[in-house]
Amino acid sequence: MTVASFIAAQRTEHRVPHAQCCRWLGVSESWFYKWNDRPRTARDARRAALDAAVKASFDDSGGTPGTYGSPRVFEDLVEAGWKTSKKTVAASMARQGFQGRSPKRKRRSLTRPDKAAAPIPDLVGRDFNAEAVDQRWCGDLTEIQTEEGKLYLATVLDLASRRMPGFALGEHHDAPLARAALCMAAAVRDVFARACAGLGAIQSMGRVGSALDNAAAESWNSTLEHELLSRRHFVTKDQARREIAVFVDAYNHRRRHSSCEMMPPVAYEQVLADRAAEAARADRAA
Repeated sequence: MTVASFIAAQRTEHRVPHAQCCRWLGVSESWFYKWNDRPRTARDARRAALDAAVKASFDDSGGTPGTYGSPRVFEDLVEAGWKTSKKTVAASMARQGFQGRSPKRKRRSLTRPDKAAAPIPDLVGRDFNAEAVDQRWCGDLTEIQTEEGKLYLATVLDLASRRMPGFALGEHHDAPLARAALCMAAAVRDVFARACAGLGAIQSMGRVGSALDNAAAESWNSTLEHELLSRRHFVTKDQARREIAVFVDAYNHRRRHSSCEMMPPVAYEQVLADRAAEAARADRAA
């Protein structure tokens, strides 16, 4: 920001007279008015247009204020045809007072192990990657506060695309809620048909209550917390159900994900499918 633009901003934002700012900063009023009355340059026009595009991306990223940081806003602008850099986008966001969500979060475990149950092996071993869709799923249950009392959210996340094919909301933190989320995911993915063909699921579980053993699901919980729950006050349970459903849909179809080459999960699944088809054609040709 230049001295002249700073003086202009003080009048616009804080109602400090130009003459007073000029006197404080040791510049003449005639110099300031000469600068202020000059025609806008092409650079000024491009900066104003860039700021408007950055604001539109930030506002559209969900929540009030938005949730995107400069990397995701940059991807939106590139997709829209802008030729710019991440540093320029970051500078525009700073100039306008926009800031993405902070990843900080206090965690409290709600899970308690059943000592009588047979142990389940940890087959994932903190490797939260998958080569193909529906190869590995992870899930978790988290608490949602409303004025009518608590709700619990069960989620199912695909580790290849980070898409959430299944989720369920209920008033009890229990196995039926987790099963409801899995049933929704199975229906969306048509897993029942494949299970009937002999492709059954193998269960895996890390240490109970260990966030590191379920880091992908915990990361999604953090996104939900900072992009929705910390910005909304739910009066009723029905309100919470509606807004969480809208958030999940936006997450799957619109929100850019760093693990998906900065694409939304649904779009990234199509990219993975295209790549798999291309590899299959190459194998047949060989």
